[in-house]
Amino acid sequence: MKKIMRVSVLVGLVGMAVTGWAQTPKGYAIGDAVADFRLTNVDGRSLGLADYRANKGVIVVFLSNHCPFSKAYEDRVIALDRRYAAQGYAVLAIQPNDPAAYEEDSFENMKARARDRGYSFPYLTDDNQAVARAFGATRTPQVFVLKHSGERFVLEYSGTLDDSPQDAGSVQHHYVEDALNALLANRPIVTTTTKPIGCGIKWRGN
Repeated sequence: MKKIMRVSVLVGLVGMAVTGWAQTPKGYAIGDAVADFRLTNVDGRSLGLADYRANKGVIVVFLSNHCPFSKAYEDRVIALDRRYAAQGYAVLAIQPNDPAAYEEDSFENMKARARDRGYSFPYLTDDNQAVARAFGATRTPQVFVLKHSGERFVLEYSGTLDDSPQDAGSVQHHYVEDALNALLANRPIVTTTTKPIGCGIKWRGN
């Protein structure tokens, strides 16, 4: 009887682990080609990677309205776009959360946020969360730097913007800027992945 109970517990734990894995997006690894996608911007236009074929690359940033970490990084994301868009790397922001969980993340509130904060970049809604899952995004904010190589966009960096989410004045390591500067200078990126710091993405049905 005890042996049967132990086997039942083990099967239950394995089942829980498999369920957890199924809910966690695997996403792209460094060096992977990123599949094109099309999402709706706050101005109603449909945008995707194909619209950036003339660029050197794209800085994909998963943001959300409600998350205090996203709000803390907002000015830095705006500054990132203003500095690097002219050099061929523009910001493309995506809101991945289920708006049923956070009303602040609704499309109408996204439009208001982009207008009120003067976003210089698109702010797309990932309604079915397919793009967030494809990237393996888990947090907001979370950054993915893509390099345009031939007909493909290749993942070169993923993780956090820098090492000081709450205080921009205390940043010691500018991970995204370092990655972009390396790409622009045709040098290898020293740090290609970091742990994203922010609010967990609220998946539909969870």
